[in-house]
Amino acid sequence: MISISSILYPNDSTYNGKELRLKQQYFFVSATIQDVLAAFKEQCLPWEQFPEYVAVETANDSQHTFQLNDTHPAVAIPELIRLLVDREHVTLDDAIQITSRCMNYTNHTILPEALEMWDVELFNRLLPRHLQIIYTLNDRLMQEVQKHFPDEGRMCSVLSIFEESSPKRIRMANLCIAFCHRVNGVAELHTGILTSRVFHDFYRLFPEKFINITNGITPRRYARSLR
Repeated sequence: MISISSILYPNDSTYNGKELRLKQQYFFVSATIQDVLAAFKEQCLPWEQFPEYVAVETANDSQHTFQLNDTHPAVAIPELIRLLVDREHVTLDDAIQITSRCMNYTNHTILPEALEMWDVELFNRLLPRHLQIIYTLNDRLMQEVQKHFPDEGRMCSVLSIFEESSPKRIRMANLCIAFCHRVNGVAELHTGILTSRVFHDFYRLFPEKFINITNGITPRRYARSLR
C-alpha cells in the first residue's frame, strides 16, 4: 500500500509508471466508495435511495455524490457497479442507474492528460472485472447511439468508450460522459468549447447532461471581498 500511495500522480511515461498510476487511482477510488457504502448500509435503507442519501444540492440544481475531477477517478463508475452487483446483489440494471445518478464529471482542461486513455491489455491484467463491466456499458451506449443516429454510421466509433487503435484503448472521458448525471466545464467559455468542439457529438446525444459551473472567482471580486 505504501508504494501505491506514497507519491501522487507518478510518472506514467513508462509501462511500470502507467501500471502504478492505475493501481493508485483504483486504490483511492475504491477506498472512498466502500467507505460511503458502509455508512449508507448502517441506515438500513433500500439501495434505490442511495443517490438521495449521499446527494449534495448545488446552485445549478444538480445532485452529486462523487465529483469526478477530470478522468483520473473515472474507474469509480465500474467500481461502484461492481460493488453493488457482486457484493450487494443489486441487479445490473439497477446498479447502472444508481451509479449514473451518483456521478458528476468535471472537465478542467482539454489537454490530453485530462482525457486519459488506458490500454485494454493493462486494464484487463489489473482490473478484469471492471473491463467486463465497461464492455457491458459500451454495448448499452452503442444501442443508444444507434437509436438516436441511425443514419450516421461514424457516431458509433466516435462515441464508443473504446478506441479501436493499436493497442486498443479505453477512453475514460467517454465513459464519464455516457454514465454520469452531469458534465461541466469550469467557466462559461470552457463549457462552450466542450459542447461546440471537444464533446460536441456527445452534446448532441445528451444535451441535458451539460451544465456550466464557474470554478473560483475573478481577482476583482476577490479583492472586493477583502474590503
